[in-house]
Amino acid sequence: MRTIGIIITGICLLITSTHSVFANQAGTIYPVAIFHFVEKSDHLSEMGEKVSDLVFANLSAEPDISLVDRNELEIIQDEMVLNLSGMVNTQEANQVGMLTGAKIIITGTIFELESKLVLVAKIIGTETSRVMGVTIQGDGNGGIISLTRELSTKILDTINENADSLVAKPIDSHDRVATLMQKLETVEKPSLSIRIKERHVNRATSEPAAETEMILLSTESGFEVIDNRSNKAKGADVLITGEGFSEFATRKGDIVGVKARLEVKAIDQATKKIIAVDRQTVIEVDLSEIIASKKALERASAMIAERLLPKLAGQ
Repeated sequence: MRTIGIIITGICLLITSTHSVFANQAGTIYPVAIFHFVEKSDHLSEMGEKVSDLVFANLSAEPDISLVDRNELEIIQDEMVLNLSGMVNTQEANQVGMLTGAKIIITGTIFELESKLVLVAKIIGTETSRVMGVTIQGDGNGGIISLTRELSTKILDTINENADSLVAKPIDSHDRVATLMQKLETVEKPSLSIRIKERHVNRATSEPAAETEMILLSTESGFEVIDNRSNKAKGADVLITGEGFSEFATRKGDIVGVKARLEVKAIDQATKKIIAVDRQTVIEVDLSEIIASKKALERASAMIAERLLPKLAGQ
C-alpha cells in the first residue's frame, strides 16, 4: 500500500478504546473516532470488541500512525449519549466531531451470511456528512485476524482516496473575510470589545492568537472594534469574551500535534444579556508545539467568528 502521509486519531468509544492520529505530508490533520464494532448474532458475543482492537492494532502498525492517550473518553461519554448500534447517524457524528475534533468516524457491524463472517465498516465525515462503506467476508473459523487486516487496509485506502469528500476543504482567512463581508455588507453592525484569554496547558501565552484572529475578522468585515484595555471599552455595544486552551496531543518524528478548544460568548453591555454562545475544538500540527498551539486556537477562533459575527448583526 502506498504511503498516505496522514496521522490518524483513533478513538474507540468504550473502555478498551484508544486514540491515534495521522497527518498528511502537507500537515493537514484528520482525527478519526473508531467506534466499537457491533455483533448482529448472539453467538458472536465479544467479537466486536476483538475486531475493533485488531483494527486498531493494524492501524497502529502503519508507519504514519501514532498512538495518543484516551483520557478524554469519559468526558465525551458524560456530555452525550452515543448510539453504539454500529449505525451512528450523521448528526451524532457531527457531535462527536465537535467534542473531540474528529473529522472522520469509523463504526462497524459483524454478522454471518451463508456460513461466511461479514465485516462492514462505515466511514463518516463529521464535517461533510459524507458516508462510505467497506465490506469484506470470509471464513470466521480462525480467519478473523486476516479479515480485520484486510478490512483495515480497505479503510485506509478509502480514507486516502476520498479525503477530499470526507473532510471539508480548509478555508483561508481571505475566503472567510469575503464571505462575512458579503453577508454583512448592508446591515448595521454593533461596536465590539473583544477579550479572549488563552493558555497552552501549564504555560500562559503573552500574545493570544484567538483574540487576534477574532479582532482581525471583525475589523475586516466592517465592525468597529474598541481596544479592551482602553477606557472606551465599556461603551462598546457588545463584549465578546472567552477562554481557550491547548495541549499536546501526539508526536510523529519531528511533527507535533496539538489539540485546542475555544469557548466564547457575546454579551450585550447595555442589558448584560448573553446574545450568543459558541465553542470549537480543532487539532493542528507543526514542527513547534507552541506554533501548533497558536495555529489551532487561531483556526478555532476563525471558525467561531464565521458563525458568531452574523448573529451579532442580526443575520
